[in-house]
Amino acid sequence: MAAPPPSAGSAGACMGLRRRCQRLLYWVPVLFISSILCWSYYAYVTQLCLLTMTNIGEKVVCLVAYHIFFMLFVWSYWKTIFTLPMNPSKEFHLSYSDKESLEREPRGESQQEVLRRAAKDLPIYTRTMSGAIRYCDRCHLVKPDRCHHCSICDKCILKMDHHCPWVNNCVGFSNYKFFLLFLAYSLLYCLFIAATDLQYFIKFWTNGLPDTQAKFHIMFLFFAAAMFSVSLSSLFGYHCWLVSKNKSTLEVFRAPIFRHRTDKNGFSLGFSKNLRQVFGDEKKYWLVPVFSSLGDGCSFPTCLVNQDPEQASTPSALNSTSKNENHLFPAKPLRDSQSHLLTDTPSWSETSGKAEKGKVGMSNPALTMENET
Repeated sequence: MAAPPPSAGSAGACMGLRRRCQRLLYWVPVLFISSILCWSYYAYVTQLCLLTMTNIGEKVVCLVAYHIFFMLFVWSYWKTIFTLPMNPSKEFHLSYSDKESLEREPRGESQQEVLRRAAKDLPIYTRTMSGAIRYCDRCHLVKPDRCHHCSICDKCILKMDHHCPWVNNCVGFSNYKFFLLFLAYSLLYCLFIAATDLQYFIKFWTNGLPDTQAKFHIMFLFFAAAMFSVSLSSLFGYHCWLVSKNKSTLEVFRAPIFRHRTDKNGFSLGFSKNLRQVFGDEKKYWLVPVFSSLGDGCSFPTCLVNQDPEQASTPSALNSTSKNENHLFPAKPLRDSQSHLLTDTPSWSETSGKAEKGKVGMSNPALTMENET
């Protein structure tokens, strides 16, 4: 007698169990890094500083400096992992009537007409390769500039750079600064360990010190620190280059397409302004894992903004106006939170910051997400 087919409820339960197992597996790289970090703490503090070093002054200096690097490393790593990626605000989601219209219309120009109506008041400059409105059919929203859908998180992420398995999180607008600091402080952490451990590594290697339990820890600690330093230095250098050019990892592989042309440097405003867009105007927060990035993640100033019809002020801009009369919809002005990057004003004033509080273009992702829910 044939077995009865599985019910829909059991199939759903199996899918739920599978998703939970996948989520647990995603934490394996984080647990690996955490275990390496815990072991390195024991090896450096106990085996090297307390049991091997004989000079009291050297012990104190190394322990104080080590704990500073360790604290900054753990703090930035924690913030990178547990800062929720920001998603597009409600204004980018289609209304119920627009969703119904989109479902009724056949694919093609008629659907684009629905999307053009939905996006006419949104500050969007980029398009698909075919020149169409960038739309996510899984999240049912018009994608803001630099926003991409993450297949692992199954969400649209603002200014998505990449999904990093080592932090089990998407690196994007809300935590990109934390990710950069994590790379910087982990590199300094490894370099500091390798530099202070080197002389004792050589002594153990040449049998200048007696064989003890500390020998294995100190020698392996040097190898691990040196190995991670090489990989981290290349990764950190690459992301420093990305910041200097105001690019994301995804934009390196596929240049953003604007209404008039593809431009791989379309969001670059110059080194200083590119740096401020990630780290903020107040330099006292640059090296601290506290959110200080400029803007709201939904709109970004571009070096091409003056070529838009509504902002034409130069002969070249006027020429581009005549060429772009058939734009899908007219260019929209930049949000107040970003437009100051195109000027020479050094920073926001406190009064303007208070006036912007509660709007979509605020600089604190936690507050933005509260307003969205």
